[in-house]
Amino acid sequence: MIYQGNAITVARGLEEAGDAIATLTFDLKGESVNKLSSAVVAELGEAVAAIRAEKGLEGLVIGSAKEAFIVGADITEFHGMFEQGPEQLEAMLERVHGIFNAIEDLPFPTVTAINGLALGGGCEITLTTDFRVMAESAKIGLPETKLGILPGWGGCVRLPRLIGADNAIEWIAGGTENRAEAALTMGAVDAVVPGEQLQAAALDILARAHRGELDYQARRAEKSAPLTLGPLEQMMAFETAKGYVKGKAGPHYPAPVEAIKVVQKGAGESRARAQAIEAKAFAKLALSEVAFNLVGLFMNDQVVKKKGSQYEKQARPVKQAAVLGAGIMGGGIAYQSASKGTPILMKDIKEEAIELGLKEARKLFAKQVERGKLSTGQMAEKLSNIRPTLSYGDFGHVDLVVEAVVENPKVKDAVLTEVEGQVGEETILASNTSTISITRLAENLKRPENFCGMHFFNPVHRMPLVEVIRGEKTSDAAVAATVAYARAMGKTPIVVNDCPGFLVNRVLFPYFGGFSQLVEQGADFQHIDKVMEKFGWPMGPAYLLDVVGMDTAVHAGEVMAEGFPERMAGMAGERGDGQGKSAIQVMVENDRLGQKNAKGFYAYEEDRKGKPRKVTDEAAIELVKGVARERREFSDEEIIARMMVPLCLETVRCLEDDIVGSPAEADMALIYGIGFPPFRGGALRYIDAMGVDAFVAQAERLAEHLGPLYAPTEKLRQMAASGEKFYASKAQG
Repeated sequence: MIYQGNAITVARGLEEAGDAIATLTFDLKGESVNKLSSAVVAELGEAVAAIRAEKGLEGLVIGSAKEAFIVGADITEFHGMFEQGPEQLEAMLERVHGIFNAIEDLPFPTVTAINGLALGGGCEITLTTDFRVMAESAKIGLPETKLGILPGWGGCVRLPRLIGADNAIEWIAGGTENRAEAALTMGAVDAVVPGEQLQAAALDILARAHRGELDYQARRAEKSAPLTLGPLEQMMAFETAKGYVKGKAGPHYPAPVEAIKVVQKGAGESRARAQAIEAKAFAKLALSEVAFNLVGLFMNDQVVKKKGSQYEKQARPVKQAAVLGAGIMGGGIAYQSASKGTPILMKDIKEEAIELGLKEARKLFAKQVERGKLSTGQMAEKLSNIRPTLSYGDFGHVDLVVEAVVENPKVKDAVLTEVEGQVGEETILASNTSTISITRLAENLKRPENFCGMHFFNPVHRMPLVEVIRGEKTSDAAVAATVAYARAMGKTPIVVNDCPGFLVNRVLFPYFGGFSQLVEQGADFQHIDKVMEKFGWPMGPAYLLDVVGMDTAVHAGEVMAEGFPERMAGMAGERGDGQGKSAIQVMVENDRLGQKNAKGFYAYEEDRKGKPRKVTDEAAIELVKGVARERREFSDEEIIARMMVPLCLETVRCLEDDIVGSPAEADMALIYGIGFPPFRGGALRYIDAMGVDAFVAQAERLAEHLGPLYAPTEKLRQMAASGEKFYASKAQG
C-alpha cells in the first residue's frame, strides 16, 4: 500500500499488470458518491506526493470504487469558501492547480478509468492524465456555469487543448453532461468500452504507451502548450461564440460568456499563465450575487430531494396508476406516467375527451421521436402503458388515482366519492386541484386518510413541480405514496399543508393583486411586463395571466378572496374598494380569456411551429384604460417593489403558518412552479439579499398607501429588529 486515506487509496501490484503499475482509487467513506471536498483534495495532494516518492513505478491508473467516478466539488463548502474573499480563493485554486499539475507531470504514463459520472472537478481530474477510457454508460462534463461560476481547476485550460476551442466552449458554456460516444468523437476520451472491460482497457493503454505505440509525452506537450489558432480561427471560435452564448444565457447569467473569455485569454499562454487567468476569473464570479444564489439554489434542491427520498423510503410502490378526466391535463398526466414506466388507466365519461387525452399523449411521444430520444418502437411500447377506459372495470387493481376533472368542488366531490367505491381499501386518491381545500374535498369520503392533493402545473410534461397537499386527515402513508409516485414520474414533489391556493397559487395571487392595483392607478400593463421580464421573470404578469387563462384567474381569485378577505378581497373580480371592476374581470366580460381563445391582454397568432405568439392589441389597451382611475408614470423601481413585496410577504406568511416546511422548500416551489428568477434564489433569499430590515421598511412605506397586502407580519418586523435572516449564514446556505 502506497497511501491510505479516508477517500483515497493508492496501491501497487495488479495481477494483470505486475508490480510496476499503481492504482489511485477514490472511495469516500460514509458517502454514496465521491466528491472533492477540501479534505479530499488535501488527501489527493498527499497521495500524489506518495506516488512521486515511490520507486520503480511505470504507470498510474486513476479509478473509482463507487458507481459514479466523481460528481464534482463539495458544493456545501462553496458559500463558506466564497466568503473568504478573492485572495484566499485564488490561493486555494493555486494549491489545487499544483496538485493537478503534479499528476500531469508524473514521470510515467497515466490513464483515468471513468466508470460513471465525472462532473466538474471530477472531469478536471480526468483531464490531468495522459489518457482516458470510459464505460459506455458513463457521462462527463463541466456544469460549473450552471452555478454561476466556471471550471476553476484547469478545465478552461486543458479541455480546449484536448478537443479544440469550439468544442470546449460548447461543453463549458453549455454546462452539459456528455455521453461516452460524444466524448470519444470529440477526442475527450481515447476509448469507450463496456463497464466490465474498463480496467483491462486502461492497462492496455499503459502497455501500448510503454511499447511506444502511444506517445504520452506528446499528449502532455499538447495540453501545456498554447493553443494553435490563427487570428481568423480565433475570431470564429471566440467572438461568434460570445455573441451566440450571450443571447442564449441572457443578461443575468454572466458565467458562460466569462468562461469563453477565459479560454480566449489563456489560448496563447503557457499552462501556468492560463491557469492564473482562470483562477482570477473564477474568484471574480464566485463573489457575485448570482453565483451565491445559484449555489444556494443547488443546496435547496438537495434539501427538497432528500425530503422526497425520505418519504419514498416509507412508501408503498405505485405499480398501477389511474387518472380521472382525460383532455389535455389528463393526457399530460397519463403521458408523464407512461413515459417514466408506470402504467396508467385514463378514464372519462366522454369518448371525445378520451380521444383528446390520447392525442395529447401521442403528440408528446411523437416529439420525443422527432428529437431522437425515442425510436418508433419505444414510442409504441410506452404508449401501450396508457389504457383508455369509459368504465371503472379495472380500478380494483389501481394503487393511486389522480382526479383531474374540472375545478369545481361539486363535480370533484361527486367523482371522488364515486371512485372511492370502486377501488381497494388501500388505494390512494389524489386531487389535481389548484385551489380547492383538500380538507373540504375529503368531507364526504369514507377513507379521508387515503386522500391528498397532487397539484400538477401546466404543461405537465415541462413543469417540474408537483405540490403534494396534506389535508387535516391525510395519513403519512398517503403523502409518502404520492411523493414516491411524483418522483417516479420525474417530478420534484414538495409537501405542503392545506389552505386556499396551497403554496404556489397563494403566493402568486398577491403578485397579481399588485399588478391589478398598478393598472387601476394608471400604469401601462405592457410597461409592467417589460420591467418584470427585465427583472428576470420568464414573462410579465399580463402575459402570465393570458397563459393561465382569465376565467381560471377569476375563479382562483375568488377562492383566495374568500380565504384571506382582509388582504385579497377583490383580487380578480370586483375591486376591493367596491369602486368598479378589475382589469381581469373586464377581460372576462369581454370574452378575452387569454391564449385559450387567442385574445387577452394581448392577441395571439400561431407562429411557424404552431405555437401562440403574442402581439399588441389596441382593443385590449383601450379596455384597460377604462379600468384606470388616473394615468401616471411609474418608475421601474416602483413597479418592481409594488409587484415583488406582496409575493414575498405571502411567502413569509406561508412559512409562518406552517404551510411549507422550510425556506428551501418555499423558494424551490416558486422557482419550479411559477418561474421565479433562479439567479435571484427565491423570494426568501431575495428578502435576505435586500436585508430583512430594508425589506420591512419598504413594505411599511407601501402599506401606508396601499393597504394590508403590503403590511409586513409582526414576526418579520421582529426578524428585522434582531438582524435575523431566513438563511442563517452564507456558509450554511
